[in-house]
Amino acid sequence: GGTILGTTNIGHYCLPLSEDTIKRTVETYNKLGLQCLICIGGDGTMSIAYVLSQHGVNVVGVPKTIDNDLMATDVTFGFDSAVSVVTDALDRLQTTAASHHRVMVVEVMGRNAGWIALASGVAGGANVILLPEIRWEWESIFATLKARAADKGKRYSLVVVAEGCVPPGSDSQITADDEAKKAVRLGGIGKYVSDRIAKDIGMDTRYVILGHVQRGGSPTSYDRILATKYGSMAAKLAIEGTYGYMASLKGTEVVKVPITAEMREQRKVNPKTDQMVWAARNVGTVF
Repeated sequence: GGTILGTTNIGHYCLPLSEDTIKRTVETYNKLGLQCLICIGGDGTMSIAYVLSQHGVNVVGVPKTIDNDLMATDVTFGFDSAVSVVTDALDRLQTTAASHHRVMVVEVMGRNAGWIALASGVAGGANVILLPEIRWEWESIFATLKARAADKGKRYSLVVVAEGCVPPGSDSQITADDEAKKAVRLGGIGKYVSDRIAKDIGMDTRYVILGHVQRGGSPTSYDRILATKYGSMAAKLAIEGTYGYMASLKGTEVVKVPITAEMREQRKVNPKTDQMVWAARNVGTVF
C-alpha cells in the first residue's frame, strides 16, 4: 500500500494548510521545471491537488484508494484488490467457524465509509455486516447469532465490521490509542464486538483484525486494467494540457471530471439506495 515515491497526502500537512507551505511547494514545482503534477490518491490527495491548482500548478488526478470513498468516480483502483483479500480471508475463516461452531468477527478498514466491509461481506457471505453509515443495535445482532446457533445446519456466524463503526449508545469511534494525532488511528471495534457477544449471549467468539494486509499484495486483474485505463486518461490530459481534471469511472467508461473543492467530502454508502445493501438484506444479512 501507499507509494514507492514516499510522497504524502493531506494527513501529514499541519492544518490549516499555510500560505507559506503552498508558496514553497509552488516554488519547488517551478524550480524543478515540471509541466504537470499527476496526483494519485483519494480525497486528501485531491483536496491538496485542488489547492495547488488554484495557485498555478498544473494538476491531473488519478483516483486511488482502497476505501472507494472518493467523490466524482464510481470506483477507485485498489478497492477491488482489498475486497478480494478480505473475501479470501472470510472464506478461510468460514471453515474454522463452521467446524468449531464459533462466531468469527472480522475487522476491516473503513474509517468513515463502509465500502470494503459491505462488498467483502456480501461476497464472503457474512451473516452480519456493521457499517459506519448504519446505526445498529445489539438486540438484532444477538437475535441473529442465537437463531443461527440454534439451527443445526448453521451453528456458526461471520460478522464483518468496519473499523470506523460507532458502538450503540456511543457518539465516538473506537481508537487504537489515546495519543492526539492529525489522523486518529482507529482500531479495536472488532475486539469490542467480539467481547460483547461472548459476554452477553455466551457464544464462543473469536476476532480477527486484518489491518494492513488489505493494503498490499498483488492487485486483481480488474484493478490492473482499471489503473491502466486511468493512467492512459491521465497521460492524455497531461499531453493535451487539459489540467485541473481527474480521470473518473462512470459506468464502464473512463472520463474526465473537474477537480473541485467538494472532493474533500467522502462518498459514503447510502443504505436507502445502495443495491448491495438491498441484496444483502434480501439474503438475510443483518446490518
